[in-house]
Amino acid sequence: MGSKRGTRHALLLVMLGMLMVWAAACSGSGSGGNAPEASGSASPTADGGTETKDITLQFWTIALQPKFNDFFNNLIAEYEKSHPGVKIDWKDFPLDAIQSKLLATAAGGSAPDVVNLNTEFANQLASKEALADLTDLVNDDVKNSFFEGIFNSTVFDGKPYALPWYTGTQVLYMNTRLVKEAGLDPANPPKTKEELYEWGRQIKAKTGAAGYATQFSANLFPSEGVPILDADRSKPAFNTEEAIAVVNNLKKLIEEGVIVKDDAPFDKQIQYYSSEQVAFELSGPSFINFLKTSAPNVYENTVAVPLPTGKADLRYSNSMNLVVPKGSKNPQDAADFAAFVTNTANQTAFSKSSNTLPSTKESIQDPFFSQSDNTLESQAKIASAQSLDKAQEYYLGVPNASDINKAINTELQKILLDGGDTKAGLDAAAKQVESILANGS
Repeated sequence: MGSKRGTRHALLLVMLGMLMVWAAACSGSGSGGNAPEASGSASPTADGGTETKDITLQFWTIALQPKFNDFFNNLIAEYEKSHPGVKIDWKDFPLDAIQSKLLATAAGGSAPDVVNLNTEFANQLASKEALADLTDLVNDDVKNSFFEGIFNSTVFDGKPYALPWYTGTQVLYMNTRLVKEAGLDPANPPKTKEELYEWGRQIKAKTGAAGYATQFSANLFPSEGVPILDADRSKPAFNTEEAIAVVNNLKKLIEEGVIVKDDAPFDKQIQYYSSEQVAFELSGPSFINFLKTSAPNVYENTVAVPLPTGKADLRYSNSMNLVVPKGSKNPQDAADFAAFVTNTANQTAFSKSSNTLPSTKESIQDPFFSQSDNTLESQAKIASAQSLDKAQEYYLGVPNASDINKAINTELQKILLDGGDTKAGLDAAAKQVESILANGS
């Protein structure tokens, strides 16, 4: 497993290097980098008239076909009708395939125009200057239409490199049988992490069940107000007394049985909750279908509420975005189409059909996101929608996020699971992060 991961990482670095060369070539072209070429529906002719210019934009998405073929075919037809001379060629790929195909275009110089990427990979490409700066390609009304924390997740040095699309946030799932057995009221759920921990202690004492299972990762720091990097994103900022206190508190919670002593991936978390070994699950809407299949009785006793927040009073979102690769031959047309797909009306419509959340502020005013039929599904939808005003991507402005995450996560597991010294572990992680930042990988 480790050698395969290393091989994929090495390949990614090589292809990212190619992408940097390609991006530099695009920046040095006569068009002046991000300045759009003469494009659009019409251009002047010698006799003073206009001439329609035929443009085909390559639009790549992740795992949306065939389920949403009708939605996007209609969306594309609407756009083409209102933009004569612009055609959209829509292709859909699995997540790993779209990443490799996008990187492969670096070698051939044939970039797509609008690409659907998750925030981690979008940030990675933005930090390599492989994406178009959208500052002058979309207007302020477009930029301001998104929830600020989500939009800012792909802003570097004040420059936006992506338009947020559909998103989601975690909610707190509670086993009401265990909660009531512990003498707690599920109608008055915990609002903060400290309250959640107190509930976990009481549940452990009264029922023997733990509070919850989770994976120990770097995202615990920003939620408690501890930044991963300094303001310049040039040095680690998590090897501090504040960070040590956060990790030591987590150690104590594990010792008390509030948090399970296991770096539990999602499938393991489902097992813990389904077997009622824990009373809570911190997860997104996808958890519901797994729970319904694995433990119908527990599903019937489960409710969903907004996720309690830490000292930073934020909740993490998990967003998809649309980006314009720097090699697009028609960046303005590409940005226009990306803005159309991610506008309020189209995000609202897609969220309704896909059971996701929109990243546009006005969309949440639609009654769909506040109406409940008392099912767990609708509870989770409402709780998630109510969380968007505090939503922020963990990757907010973090370059090389994947490598930085891995370095911190590895040391956290040594501290929390193997009894390692907290300060020594954080210092070791900081040294690795310094090396990652220095080498750009």
